[in-house]
Amino acid sequence: MLSSYRQIFASPGTLAFSTTGFVSRLPISMTGIGIVTMLSQLRGSYGVAGLVSACLAVSAAILGPQVSRLVDRHGQRRIIVPAMALTIVAVTGLLLCARLEAPDWTLFVFAAGMGVMPSTGAMVRARWAHLYREDTGKLHTAYSFEAVVDEVCFIVGPILSIGLATSVFPEAGVLLAGIFLAVGVLLFAGQRSTEPPVHPAARQEGGSVILNRGLQTLILTFVATGAIFGSVEVVTVAYAEAQGHKSISSVILALWALGSCLAGVVFGTLKLTGSMAVRFLVGVLFMAVSMVPLLLVAHAVHGIGGLVVVGAALLVAGIAISPTLITAMALVERLVPAAQLTEGMTWTTTGLALGVAAGSSAGGWVIDASGAAAGYWVPLAAGLLGVVAALAGLGRLRAGLTAEAGAGTAAEGAGRTVDAER
Repeated sequence: MLSSYRQIFASPGTLAFSTTGFVSRLPISMTGIGIVTMLSQLRGSYGVAGLVSACLAVSAAILGPQVSRLVDRHGQRRIIVPAMALTIVAVTGLLLCARLEAPDWTLFVFAAGMGVMPSTGAMVRARWAHLYREDTGKLHTAYSFEAVVDEVCFIVGPILSIGLATSVFPEAGVLLAGIFLAVGVLLFAGQRSTEPPVHPAARQEGGSVILNRGLQTLILTFVATGAIFGSVEVVTVAYAEAQGHKSISSVILALWALGSCLAGVVFGTLKLTGSMAVRFLVGVLFMAVSMVPLLLVAHAVHGIGGLVVVGAALLVAGIAISPTLITAMALVERLVPAAQLTEGMTWTTTGLALGVAAGSSAGGWVIDASGAAAGYWVPLAAGLLGVVAALAGLGRLRAGLTAEAGAGTAAEGAGRTVDAER
């Protein structure tokens, strides 16, 4: 198993850009929860804290793909350093306004400014695609590895952010996120030998990649998938609190991430055949079906026993996450022109982030209205919507893959013609 992963790191510079990419994407998992923790302590209001965090999420959804579009047009290093600098200025302003008790509106201004934070995860995957575009086996393993790295980010990041904010000083979590971003981006940008070249088509491209119909299917499905993530987190914390063991919720959610990590590691070593579009649909279906045991257990079993069974159910449910996300990123790489790959990958993560925000809000509403156990209806409903979106767009995905394969065959034929003329 490990030999598959050793092979992808055999190319010079791969370990360096993957490692620095990990550091620079940690802030994505730290800033939102860090803002909530910071402002709830300094302002005494979860309402304001939640709205400021939501403002950041919406801003990132709007500005993030535009930053990535500039990356595709002008190159990673030329764009991510200025984008990082603007983000650091916004982070500094937010921290000062929070500490100096500035009016609430100033918090929203600087939170919106943080939306230009570069999507390093998409750029890391773009580098893997540049290196192994012709070797689908290694590219599959590389995407699997990055999916596991993402899971680690979302396990470690919130723990660091919340722990520092509650034990050192309220701004510590967001401050550390800013430090990680600055150091990580500068080190990542310094890895010039592995930076993908700018395609001439990228400079001439006028329209956004969002017009790609196959990508639209992935984004819509990812909104539903994100809603699963956001609602399960909120509902599980509330359910653990209702059983009198709120502190165990972090362990239960870690089991969910652990299931995804283990599945990602194994999935990366598999040599897969068959339709990638169908594989994506099956993954989304598994994610939806895996929400059913949570709903049944939450209503039938109470106390510490219920928490144990919910943890076991989430461990199993996590198995579907990484393989589905890995397949989705592979689909983006096939559906989107190489000249717009970073933007395409950023749009999928944007859909995921919007879904997380919507799912956590919907989960909170249902909990307040009907109790914690009823909250598990939200991820189940989100999963079913994801299945509908993936099923409805299956034809688009297949058509996109067929068109890509046809373009590849035509390019190969053109290449042979040129060789023959020579």
